[in-house]
Amino acid sequence: MLVATTESIAHYRTIRTLGQCFGVVVRSRGLGGNIMAGLRSIVGGEIKEYTEMLEEARRHAVDRMVKNATEMGANAIVMMRFDSSEMGQTMSEIVAYGTAVIIEQE
Repeated sequence: MLVATTESIAHYRTIRTLGQCFGVVVRSRGLGGNIMAGLRSIVGGEIKEYTEMLEEARRHAVDRMVKNATEMGANAIVMMRFDSSEMGQTMSEIVAYGTAVIIEQE
């Protein structure tokens, strides 16, 4: 499935717009990861434990969005975006969303 952050995809035309599609993931680091991240934050620099968690969460959110669009009958997603928020002090929510469409090559 083609996924684009743009309104259209080069050399394709949209023949049908199916609507909004999305994928949601909520993640929390375990106690050990939070302790390591806390220690790293004291000295500064990248907190790899959180970076890895968020990268994995984004991949899962995109996979779920693609599954949602596929179930709608789409073969592409346009205007894809990410949104994220904190839930409490230990959880992160990642949402991938876009517009499910059917496209064909020009």
